[in-house]
Amino acid sequence: MAKMVRRTCAFCAEGEACSVMYIATESDIAAHQDCLLFSSGFVESEDHNPENLGIRFDVKSVVKELKRGKRLMCSFCQKKGATVGCEERACRRSYHYFCALCDDAAVETDQANGVYRVFCPKHDPGNRTNHYDAAKKKRRRTMASPTTTEEMSTEETAEENHLRILKRKNNRHKVRIEFVRKCKQAGLLDDIFEEMLDTLHLAQEKLMDDNTSETEYEETVMALFDCGLFENILTNVYSGTEEKIQKLLENRKILDHKIELLQDLKEVILPTPENIASTSSTVSE
Repeated sequence: MAKMVRRTCAFCAEGEACSVMYIATESDIAAHQDCLLFSSGFVESEDHNPENLGIRFDVKSVVKELKRGKRLMCSFCQKKGATVGCEERACRRSYHYFCALCDDAAVETDQANGVYRVFCPKHDPGNRTNHYDAAKKKRRRTMASPTTTEEMSTEETAEENHLRILKRKNNRHKVRIEFVRKCKQAGLLDDIFEEMLDTLHLAQEKLMDDNTSETEYEETVMALFDCGLFENILTNVYSGTEEKIQKLLENRKILDHKIELLQDLKEVILPTPENIASTSSTVSE
């Protein structure tokens, strides 16, 4: 079976995880090692040998995963090819691997056991109540050499790994903030927001159109919720609705009290038929 050939980017710093790539020249495919390892539907070839990392991914399996990714839209960039899914079973968010990093997704790696998984920001393991069941997911064996695995287990504790992830997230926040500032300085913010509005209008048209396919409808709905804006608006609408309900209930209490007062007043001002009859008989006597 044809294998992907391991190569290292000549421009990346030595030791960078993103520098390792696998290539299949005949199929015209090149893929980052992390993009392969973290793809949800991808498993390393069964004849894996940790001592020989040169050729270890089946081209057939990579092609199959690429085809699967063509149906999946990335929750971050809104483009197809998102093969990295959130490990939370109920979550439908999918990413390109590097988009997951940009979206502050939690990345967990256990090279010794061949576990590579990603959690979206909403399902970060630190905030989860139901934990990952490793037995129910296909095991992806490690790509690291024995020496690298030993170094990982002895030198990088869980706490150090956590601090490293937090630092990386903080750096991404700074990059994003600086990027928006530069867009403002370049006079691009208006164009960006116009593009966002156009995208929202297109989504509205798809949802209102009865001829929209079920797949496209689902993708549009998920994209609206995944971007966070739609959910925030719904939350605000819900809060506003609750406030209106409370005000109406208060107004109803006031009205009910006024009605009771008017009823009492009515009985005092207008005599009942029994009182009229009693008064008539008294006059006759």
